[in-house]
Amino acid sequence: MPTPSLAALPIRRLTLRDLTACADLSQDRGWPREEHKWGFLLAAGKGYGIDDPEGGLVTACVVTEYGPYDQPDLGAIGMVLVAERHARQGVGRRLMQHVLSLMGTTPLTLHATPYGRPLYEELGFKVIGRAEMLKGHFTPGGSAPTVPTRAATAEDLAAILQLDEEVLGTDRTHLVTRLPAFADQLRVVEESGRITGYAAAWPNMETHVVGPLVARDTETAQALLASLATGTERPLRTDIDVRHEELRAWAKEHGLAPVAYNAVMTYGISELPGDWNRRFAPLTVAAV
Repeated sequence: MPTPSLAALPIRRLTLRDLTACADLSQDRGWPREEHKWGFLLAAGKGYGIDDPEGGLVTACVVTEYGPYDQPDLGAIGMVLVAERHARQGVGRRLMQHVLSLMGTTPLTLHATPYGRPLYEELGFKVIGRAEMLKGHFTPGGSAPTVPTRAATAEDLAAILQLDEEVLGTDRTHLVTRLPAFADQLRVVEESGRITGYAAAWPNMETHVVGPLVARDTETAQALLASLATGTERPLRTDIDVRHEELRAWAKEHGLAPVAYNAVMTYGISELPGDWNRRFAPLTVAAV
């Protein structure tokens, strides 16, 4: 039997049953397998992919929608991968065009590597900012943040959701409510009975990823990052909006080294909704 051409292979919805195939695809491209993150995104978002007749996946991506269920006001595209043996044959473009068609007039965002950015620009995405990935063992020192933090409780969830929607400018209930099970740590800052910041640290291979990181100001963000660091022996990794220069400099002074920059891109909107001054790091660059 002749092998069907890539253009003839159907694009289908992925489910949690495809978790191993998605992780295999990550590994095929030299990424970590990231089963934990794939599982979270496939449960909270919508996966799309093409089956390889010889087994596994040709390509995959995940779209996470925010806002009203029947009419989302923002979509985030992430985990866009094409198997090495099928690379540079237009399959990634075809998958992205399929997603754009499905999303219609819904504004979109994504974090692009330098490798992926040219394709996204050709499809109409615009660069609106950058995020710097930092990674390393956090080393205490200097003047410690004075803002007190504590572990979040179930009673904090409503206040966290309210703060998150205020800062992100869209409803992320389906993501935030999954954080207690997804993350190893979830901490908050409470001032005068009001939650003014929160952050999570979730496991990803050998690291703990700090995200989301939402805080009233830089000092609050520093306190949350430092408190999460005390709860793990793993290296930390986070992706900080480059406009938060003070936090990035402080993190580097405390052992987190720069790894890479990703371009923050949008489609259909000129900037992300919400208040970037209090949005320090995304839950994951595959979402927002």
